[in-house]
Amino acid sequence: MNSYQDKLSILSELIAFARVDYKLKEDEYDFLLSVANLMKVKKTSLDALLKNTIEISTPKTQLDRIVQFHRLLLLMNVDNEQHEKEIEKLHNIGLWMGLPPSAITQVLEVMHQYPNMAVPPEILLNIFRAHYN
Repeated sequence: MNSYQDKLSILSELIAFARVDYKLKEDEYDFLLSVANLMKVKKTSLDALLKNTIEISTPKTQLDRIVQFHRLLLLMNVDNEQHEKEIEKLHNIGLWMGLPPSAITQVLEVMHQYPNMAVPPEILLNIFRAHYN
């Protein structure tokens, strides 16, 4: 598993993404809290990140990058709203992490085929695998 600092970086990136529209909705906060709990980061630490940002680092492995992209995708869709600004930001984050542009585009297209636009992890992984081969 990632170091504690890596976990804080992951959460910080999610927080920054949630604030793309300049507000943090309750559904988004609940999602962030659930991710923090899964990573064994306390609510107080998450709340501190909401006030004080830390430097965001690129996840180390390709799998970690894909998992973080998936978290961002789920966060974007947690409120059942997708704004052009969010989609563009997610696409740019994926590029910044070094993910294949064609795979990012395909994920953003197929998300509409799933309930709540939550692309199942195995589908997401298959898309990225296909673009790496």
